[in-house]
This record gives sequence, structure tokens and C-alpha cells, in this order.
Amino acid sequence: MADQNSKQRFAFPIDDSSVAGFREWLFCPGMLFQAAGKWWGDRGLRPRPHEGLDLLFYRDSENKMRQIDESLEIPVMADGVVVSVIRDFLGKSIIVEHPSLSDKPGNILTFYAHATPRDNIHAGLALRRGDIIASVAGPGRTATAMTPHLHISVARTRLPIAYDELNWDIIGATEMLTLLDPLQFIDFPYRIAGADDLACRSLPRRA
Repeated sequence: MADQNSKQRFAFPIDDSSVAGFREWLFCPGMLFQAAGKWWGDRGLRPRPHEGLDLLFYRDSENKMRQIDESLEIPVMADGVVVSVIRDFLGKSIIVEHPSLSDKPGNILTFYAHATPRDNIHAGLALRRGDIIASVAGPGRTATAMTPHLHISVARTRLPIAYDELNWDIIGATEMLTLLDPLQFIDFPYRIAGADDLACRSLPRRA
């Protein structure tokens, strides 16, 4: 469980021009931390439990369901330093270290995946909470009809890490990191929907 200090210091400030009239996020089965199944394509099992949280649908102030696209600008959720920018299957992932986020041993890392980083984003860059680091990457060129979305992971380091060696093949399996549920850290309104929710049923399946 996340400590209260950490939860108070995480934020996901969104620009109304990117997410018009935002009211709350909506998560379908498969979008949540540790989900075993996919929310896209054939809806089969993932190779391993989901390492984070997928942001795609949101409800606006008029109670209409909408989804994000490449116009969504991604803010860093707490003060920190970029430690790596790595490729993922939809775009790139930005990894940010937050050394002073809490008094517990180890540092907190946040991962912003399936993104198109801004030109100035590089390892060693210091950031302040709310700084825009990227936008959401475009549709994936895969057979699974992947919709543009933002993946967020949160982890605590357990051992010293060579950040330039991290990739998504080992992030969910390494003993150097403890993956944490982002919903325990990020303070934003959300609703968890069932598989029969209209928005969840509208997700594309494999052609």
C-alpha cells in the first residue's frame, strides 16, 4: 500500500485543451494494474500481468464518454530527473526518478509509455511536477488494432539499477524493482467499468 506522503505528492494535471471538460477516467478490464487479460485485439491473456495502468477513456463535464488521442500532452507527476528513454512497441517510454518522494528506502520511478517525447527530453534532465514531457504516440502498427493510449507504471527501486539497461522485457520481471499500483499513488477521479460497459464493448478487436 502506498504511504500517504507519496499519494499527496503525486498529481496528473491535465490541460483542458487536450482532454476537454475532463470529469473522470474510465478503466475497462485489462487496463488495470496486474490485469491478466488484454483489453485490445483478441482479448486473450497477456504474456505477464499488466505492469501498470492504461489511460484511454474519460468522461467529460457533459457526461459524454470520450477517448484520448495524440493531442494529449503528458505531464510528469512529481519533481524528478529523467533517467532513461527507451523504445516500446507503440512509441517510447520515459522513466523518471523521484529520489525525495518519500522517506522509505529506495527511489520511486514513474514510467510514461507509448509516448512521443518532446525534443528536449533526455537522461539527466531535471523536471518539476506538471512539466510536459511528451504526447501520446499514434496508433500501433500491429495486428492487434492497438488504440493510442497512455501507459503509466510506478515502481520502487530495491537495489541499485543501471537505468540504461532497463527495457520492457525485464521491467516486470527484475528483482531490482517492486511494481506498485498507480491508483494507490495518483490522486484523480476515476471509475472502473465492467466488460459490458458500452465504452469497453466498443474497443477494437482483431480484424
